[in-house]
Amino acid sequence: MTLSVIIITKNEEANLQACLESVRFADQWVVVDSGSTDNTCAIASAFGAEVKQTTEWPGFGPQKNLALDLATQDWVLSLDADERIPPELAAEIQRVTQDPAANAFEIPRLTQFCGQWIYHCGWTPDRVLRLFRRGQAEFSNDLVHERVILKSGTLSRLKNQMLHYSYPTPAHYWRKLEQYSLAWAEQARARGKSSSMPRAVISGLMAFVKSYFFRLGILDGSMGFAVCAMQAQAAFGKYFTLYCLNQQNEPKKI
Repeated sequence: MTLSVIIITKNEEANLQACLESVRFADQWVVVDSGSTDNTCAIASAFGAEVKQTTEWPGFGPQKNLALDLATQDWVLSLDADERIPPELAAEIQRVTQDPAANAFEIPRLTQFCGQWIYHCGWTPDRVLRLFRRGQAEFSNDLVHERVILKSGTLSRLKNQMLHYSYPTPAHYWRKLEQYSLAWAEQARARGKSSSMPRAVISGLMAFVKSYFFRLGILDGSMGFAVCAMQAQAAFGKYFTLYCLNQQNEPKKI
């Protein structure tokens, strides 16, 4: 059985080389880039990846489906540029993809925030469906928070963790928060959803209580508090952005 790795990128020169090196065992690497202005595409090409550049941004789901369409091997592993496959997980992937009865696998993911691994806050265990037999799954067309939709077959779980170097600095988090909040709100509004200021406030408060107390973010120390506070800001931000978009479309009172 052979394996394709698919990655979508934009200005990921700081991450892409290490990501690709961690999956050197694959048979094909596909990188779909949406207008990078740094050395992302050059790094991918030098590694041996097949690179496709796009001029428009259709959203995370459609972009990943574009990368999926370029995969040609028996199995597909979808990664973000800031994710890594440790040797133990690489060996497990190579082993399970030889099973003729297997179809898809969730992979547990451990995320780092500002240099510290986060073991609670609802971030761990974070199981993501990323490995599947080609033709058995596709990505949802969501602009943000896309998911893999399994068409048929059974879903299993791998044991070894994937590493996620998602937020090296608070600035990275705030940039992603702004991007995701706007994309989520635009998508929600297009689906006829609405929001209010009380809902935004309550969503933020509930997100903090849930992640800090019920999901034991308190055990991750000061950085756990920061993660939970930022998750509260993210919950508030997306509903507040939706509220503002709704307000823009309402008739102005004279």
